[in-house]
Amino acid sequence: SGSSSGIGAAVAAALLADGWRVTGFDRAAPTIAAPAFTPVAVALDDAAATEAALAALDPVDAIVHAAGVMRVGRLGELDAESGALMWRLHVDAAIRLCDALAPAMPDGGRIVLVGSRAAQGVAGRSQYAATKAALVGLARSWAKELAPRKITVNVVAPAATDTPMLHDPDRAGAAPVLPPIGRFVRPAEVAALTRFLLSDDAGAITGQQILVCGGASL
Repeated sequence: SGSSSGIGAAVAAALLADGWRVTGFDRAAPTIAAPAFTPVAVALDDAAATEAALAALDPVDAIVHAAGVMRVGRLGELDAESGALMWRLHVDAAIRLCDALAPAMPDGGRIVLVGSRAAQGVAGRSQYAATKAALVGLARSWAKELAPRKITVNVVAPAATDTPMLHDPDRAGAAPVLPPIGRFVRPAEVAALTRFLLSDDAGAITGQQILVCGGASL
């Protein structure tokens, strides 16, 4: 999901380079043109539209949920609809994707949810942080359920990453923090960890939140 820009687009490109067939869920027009790429136009915060799109899919070997938005605000200024939007897109969509696709996934399948270092708590981003923390709870719970089938479930949690979200005017007042390495995380770096977690070599890694933070969590 989120295959038209940012981390989602980088993940899709990396997997296509590895020989995967990729179906990209996104409300935006596709930015990838490849024979093995199938774009699906869907607003993942719309439950009915998401469920209809999922019903048309064949079984999949892996799920990567990378779609996301950020809305910011401090206590006393929190917007309920912004919080509900992020919950629908980050958490409810993850639940719908995995609930629909995991049962038919072959043994040894892979699930990666793109979280955020903000799950540990960031002033001014409490609603966003709460949705990303919820992904960790989902991943650890599903990892326990799916371990007998050798299906792994992990969260990749980047710090500030050089994507369009970094420049979203809706995050005004909560500027991104430059990691100690002196630059923002690159989408390709998040994609590299994701492609590893989808590989056979990562079969013993499950239920984990792995940070790609450039030292920001130190």
